[in-house]
Amino acid sequence: MSKKPPATQTPSTDIAAFVEKANAFSHLPGKPASHRLIFGLDATASREPTWDQASQIQHEMFQAVATNQRLGVQLCFYRGFRELKASRFFDNAADLQASMQKVRCQGGHTQIHRFLKHALRTHHQSPIKAVIFVGDAIEESVDDLCAEAGNFGLRGVPLFLFHEGGDPGVSRAFQTMARLSGGAYLPFNLASPDELKQLLAGVAAYATGGHRALKALGSDKPRINLLTKQLVNK
Repeated sequence: MSKKPPATQTPSTDIAAFVEKANAFSHLPGKPASHRLIFGLDATASREPTWDQASQIQHEMFQAVATNQRLGVQLCFYRGFRELKASRFFDNAADLQASMQKVRCQGGHTQIHRFLKHALRTHHQSPIKAVIFVGDAIEESVDDLCAEAGNFGLRGVPLFLFHEGGDPGVSRAFQTMARLSGGAYLPFNLASPDELKQLLAGVAAYATGGHRALKALGSDKPRINLLTKQLVNK
């Protein structure tokens, strides 16, 4: 049988003590990130320059988050013969960069559909706020990809599709997928690293603070403003 609290302890002091302990726990280093996103990249042979670039600038995702927020980012990539890898969720840029720098790109076909299925399974296990995908090609059924993108839209998880290269077919497919998911599509130029920096930062801001945070971050950043316009119009 449990002992009764001392007579001098009142319900109000019990509550105050509980709140104090809860607040202390919320600041422990091991507390899981409250906002999670998946960062997916095509790691086939043609993507090596972009992979190296992304590994150097991915810290923008963490820097864009307000100090009272906590962001978790899972790295996911495909390459070679049906190889699809997913990391744990990182809550700091240094660990994510270290993981990315261990990866070497290999030849192979795109596996965007498998990547999207993985992202949905992860969301079912523990909710994610958004999915980023960076790629330049599609070698799969566009109808299947669009159907999967619609599943993200039904669950309120937007896809942010960033397209390198000028393939018009890929551009149309990515735009349709973004629209069906409630997300956004933008092309970027490998020769301008600042473009990808802004896009990654914009998604992180949206994942942790919604439209308001994205709009505030993009006050003087044209690429982020383009993201904002797409999301506001949905």
